[in-house]
Order: sequence, then structure tokens, then C-alpha cells
Amino acid sequence: MMTNPYQAYKQQSVMTMTPGQMLVAVFDELIKQLKMSQIAFEKNDIPEINRTLQKAQRIINELRGSLNFEYSIANDLNDIYNYFNRAIINANVKKDAADIGDILQMVTELRDAFAEADKISRRQG
Repeated sequence: MMTNPYQAYKQQSVMTMTPGQMLVAVFDELIKQLKMSQIAFEKNDIPEINRTLQKAQRIINELRGSLNFEYSIANDLNDIYNYFNRAIINANVKKDAADIGDILQMVTELRDAFAEADKISRRQG
């Protein structure tokens, strides 16, 4: 059976990622969904708003599920992820994008921090 070369490449690249790179990729997808929701809000595309925000929530829930509470930072990240989820739910229910920009900025800052931490850990390892 012939496989799609792009799909094979994508699968291979995911399988060779470090945990830090995988985390950054998850944050990249979260950022993408939040940006897509902003576009949907501008177009007043209710189904797309709902779809993108629900996908963002699922990503955040996956991030929460990956936390290791043996480390104290996990509690802080859990609180941040809970805040993101509450704000996203509120935006979706009220169809109000007011908080999405703020969340997007915070998610981007977290993503950049994790990317930098991954670079440092790979240099030291």
C-alpha cells in the first residue's frame, strides 16, 4: 500500500521529537486554534468559533493531564490552565472575544518559555 509522503514525514518528525519539542508543538497548535477563533469572531462565524474554542479547550485539558504534581510548578501551571479554560468557556458561551487576545499573549509567552527551556536542556544534555 502506498503511503502519503507528507504523512510519513510528519509521523517521522513527531516520533523523533524531544518531549520539549512535543510540548512546544502542542502550544503551537493551541496558538493556531486561538488565532482561528479570533478570525471566526471577526466573521461572526458561530460554528467555527465553537469548533476552534472547543479544540483549544481539549488541548489545554491535555496539557493539564500531562502535569507531574511531584514538582511544585505543576500547581501553578494547573491554575494557569484552569484560568485559560474558564476564559475560553466564557468567550464561547457569551460569544465575546474580549479575553482571547490576552489568553493568546499568555499562551505565546508560555510557549516561548518552554521552547527556551528545551533549548537549554538540550545544550546541557
